[in-house]
Amino acid sequence: MFLASWIWGTAVMLCCVSWFLLGRRRRWQGEPPLENGFLPYLGCALKFGANPLEFLKEKQKKHGQIFTCHVAGKYIHFLTDPFSYHALMRQGKHLDWKKFHFATSAKAFGHGSIDPAEGNTTENFHQTFIRTLQGNALDALIEAMMENLQYVMLQSRAPKLQSNTWVTEGLYTFCCQVMFESGFLTLFGKAFNSNNDKNLSSKQETERAHILNALENFKEFDKIFPALVAGLPIHLFKSAHSARERLGEALLHKNLLKRDNLSELVTLRMFLNDTLSTFDDMEKAKTHVAVLWASQANTIPATFWTLFYLLKSPEAMRAATKEVQNVLENAEETVSLDGKHISLNRKQLDNMPILDSIIKEAMRLSSASMTFRVAKEDFTLHLENDSYNIRKDDIVALYPQLLHFDPEIYADPLTFKYDRFLNEKGEEKTDFYRNGRKLKYYYMPFGTGIAKCPGRLFAVHEIKQFLALIFSYFEIELVDSNVKCPSLDQSRAGLGILQPSNDIDFRYRLKCL
Repeated sequence: MFLASWIWGTAVMLCCVSWFLLGRRRRWQGEPPLENGFLPYLGCALKFGANPLEFLKEKQKKHGQIFTCHVAGKYIHFLTDPFSYHALMRQGKHLDWKKFHFATSAKAFGHGSIDPAEGNTTENFHQTFIRTLQGNALDALIEAMMENLQYVMLQSRAPKLQSNTWVTEGLYTFCCQVMFESGFLTLFGKAFNSNNDKNLSSKQETERAHILNALENFKEFDKIFPALVAGLPIHLFKSAHSARERLGEALLHKNLLKRDNLSELVTLRMFLNDTLSTFDDMEKAKTHVAVLWASQANTIPATFWTLFYLLKSPEAMRAATKEVQNVLENAEETVSLDGKHISLNRKQLDNMPILDSIIKEAMRLSSASMTFRVAKEDFTLHLENDSYNIRKDDIVALYPQLLHFDPEIYADPLTFKYDRFLNEKGEEKTDFYRNGRKLKYYYMPFGTGIAKCPGRLFAVHEIKQFLALIFSYFEIELVDSNVKCPSLDQSRAGLGILQPSNDIDFRYRLKCL
C-alpha cells in the first residue's frame, strides 16, 4: 500500500515538474507580459475566480495596460486602458467575436453548434435577435410586458395580497418570481386565452404552477452555469442536467405551438429552426432554453439591485416616484385596482432620465461582464502607445468592472449616487473623463461593439416598467432600514450582473387607491 502511494505520488510530482519545465508557455519577443500561474492547466484560474477585480488590479499595477494570464487552459490578454478599447473593436479582420459565444452556448445548453460554418444551421442568430428585440418589434414586447407585469403583480399573486396587510418576502425572491413569470409569458405566450376561456381561473392557476416549476428548473441550472462556461461537463451535475432537460421538454416546438401570443422572437426562431437547421426536436428546444436564460439571468439581478438601492436611498426614491407620477399624469393614465391596467409606451418610458440614471448606477455597481475576442491568426495588436504580438486562438478580453470602479472616472466609485448619469439640466450625462481626456467607453454592462447585447433595450424597459408599477400600486419598505448592502456573488464574474450573496427582507402592501 505504501509502495503504491509512493509510486503515484512520484508520478504526479514528475508530471508537475515536466509541465513546469516543458509545458509552461514562454513569452516571445513583442508579446504582453505573461502570468502562467503555478498550477497545470488551471494557471491563474483560482486566484482570478476568488476576486477577479482585485486580481486584475494587482496585475495592472504590476504590468500596465495589457498582460496575459493562463486561465483554465486558455491564454487571455487583458486590455485595461479604456483609451485603447477601440483597438479591439477595429480588429475584425484578426479577431472573432462569435467563436467563443457559439462554443459556450453549445456547451452550456446542449444543442449542436450554431456556427453556420459547422453546417448545423444557416441562421444568423445575431441578426435574428436584432430584428426581433429592437426597432418596431420592441414596441410589441414592451406592450406585452406591461400587461403581463400587471397580471402577475395584481392577479397571479392575488392570494398574497389582502387589503392594508403587509406581505414580507425576500426582495430577490420577489424580483425573481415577478420578472421570470412576466418575462416567460411575454416571450413564450400563454397556455390560456383570457378573452373567451370558460375555465380561465383554473387554467391560470395551472399555468402559474407550470411557470414557477420552470423557474425552479431555471435556478437549478443557472447555479452551475459558471462551471459550464469554464468547460466542465454538465453530466457532473446531475440535478442541474435534469433541470436543463426539463426546461427543454417544456420548450419543445409541439408544446410551444399550443400557446397563444408567442413573441415574434420565438415565432421566428421556431420557423428558422425548422427550415434552416438540421437540429433534432430537443436541440431546437435547447436553443429556446438559451433564449430563456439570456432573457432572465441578468435582468433579474439588475432588477433586484435597482430596487434595493432605491429602498436604501429615500432621496432617489422620491425623485424616481415623482418622475413616474409626472409621466403617468402627462399620459392621462389613472392608477386604480378596478381591473383597468396602466399603459406606457416606449416613447413615454424613454422619457424617464432619472430612472435611466438609477438603473445605470445600479448596474455599474453590480456588473462584472467580460468582452471576449478570439484571435483567428497570429497578428499584431496596435494600441494607442504600443504594439503587441498575439498568437492564434488566444483570447483578448476587456473587463469593464475595472472601468466602472475607477475613481478617476467615477468619484467615490463604491457609493450609489442616483443622479451620477444626469447632467446639470437633468438630462443624460455622457461626458466622463480620465486623466483630463474624454472617454468614449465609460459604461459597458452590455458589452460593446458588434457583440453588444441585442436585448439591452428591452431589459432596461422591463426594469422601468417593473419600477413604475411598483411605485403606482404598492407601498414598499425594507424590514430593516439599516440593513447592509449584500456582497456580490463573485462566482458569476464575467457573465454579467452579479447576484447578491444573500437575500434581503422587505415588505409591501397594496395602496388604498
